Amino acid sequence: MKITVIGAGSTYTPELVKGFIELHESLPLTELALMDIHPERLQIVGGFCKRIVATHGSPFQVTLTTDRHEALSDTSYVITQFRVGMIPARREDEYLGLRHGLVGQETTGIGGMAKALRTIPVMLDIARDMERIAPGALLVNFTNPSGLITEALTRYAPQVTAVGLCNSPITMKMEILHNLKEKQGLVLPEDAVQKSELNALGLNHLCWYRGFSLYGEDLWPQIFTAYLAELRTDPTPEWDADMVESLGMIPNSYLKYYYNTAHKLAEQAKWPPSRAEQVLQIESSLLEQYADPSLVDTPPDLMKRGGAWYSTLATQVINSHYNNLNEIQVVNVRHNGSVPGYPADWVLELPCRINAAGIHPLPAEPLPLVAFGLLAQIKSYEILAAKAGAFGDRQAAYQAMLAHPLGPKPEQISNVLDDLLKTNQAYLPHFQ
Repeated sequence: MKITVIGAGSTYTPELVKGFIELHESLPLTELALMDIHPERLQIVGGFCKRIVATHGSPFQVTLTTDRHEALSDTSYVITQFRVGMIPARREDEYLGLRHGLVGQETTGIGGMAKALRTIPVMLDIARDMERIAPGALLVNFTNPSGLITEALTRYAPQVTAVGLCNSPITMKMEILHNLKEKQGLVLPEDAVQKSELNALGLNHLCWYRGFSLYGEDLWPQIFTAYLAELRTDPTPEWDADMVESLGMIPNSYLKYYYNTAHKLAEQAKWPPSRAEQVLQIESSLLEQYADPSLVDTPPDLMKRGGAWYSTLATQVINSHYNNLNEIQVVNVRHNGSVPGYPADWVLELPCRINAAGIHPLPAEPLPLVAFGLLAQIKSYEILAAKAGAFGDRQAAYQAMLAHPLGPKPEQISNVLDDLLKTNQAYLPHFQ
């Protein structure tokens, strides 16, 4: 079996390789094709990955290529984790927001829209290549903004089966299991990760956690009570305890950009360094370490990059799909009526059962009105932004900004859109 990684020059790739090594007894991987358009970076990261695999007895072959067609040929799974414009483009996304008094962030608000507009045309090209070269392969997308990109794929490349992944829900699951063990003294079975289910609903980076079970036993009441108690005793709580109690749900951390907007704007007013500028330094150090021929395991500095449990989620989704395991993971797919009353063609982040037949959304109760209004607003933005990215449609881009609650005021939109398009003109030649 061949698995392809597009954007394999990412400093995350060695973690992914280790995930496949851990599963080599159950997943008959023979070739891991690492593809990137940056040959020097690919050689550094790919060379390090080859050393990791060799150290573990070479359970599969690692191949390197800058040719996408070669990478996709005869592959069963395609993992996309690329960044159009690299980290410097992310920095521009952040400062685009700052220039106009808006949130400047990689996936949220105006920065997330800029990243999506750059990314969607490339992702649709990959989907078209997959249709010709790797028909039937599953596209596992980590490229941000993951939910919006998956929305675009689902609408404009329906010939390819795509699932959007994010490490936020699995990180939440792992934190809950850790707290159950360390703070509540619960003895956990070895397969607790596979046998536990997180009840989540929303969009990628706009999601609410509202339930948790282990071996079918509902543990959410004690988890939520303990979480609220910590908020009320923490001198610097993550959330306002009264708000969380009213919601009856734990918000995904990215909801801070909506619930605590003023605080986030105050934080970015202190730049530099922005997060992108921090990441540039972290990646420079990581690549220097990866180039060391004596390094055969991921260095501690990789944790500074973020993305905890990324490889765990990616490999478990593929393993469950290939081996028909029926495991449940929180992923991004079109819900197809699983949530009563929601348009069936919306891509949502929700629990899905994963087996050889596909990725199947589980029936889910709709969100309460207090959360649904925000979800509907952002989904409207996503659909418009997906259209803008797919067709270079300026009118759709304008309306996407108008629909977004963190977007510019109507009288600002034309100027902000002009700035976005000028800043990204090298990546958006198709825009009208």
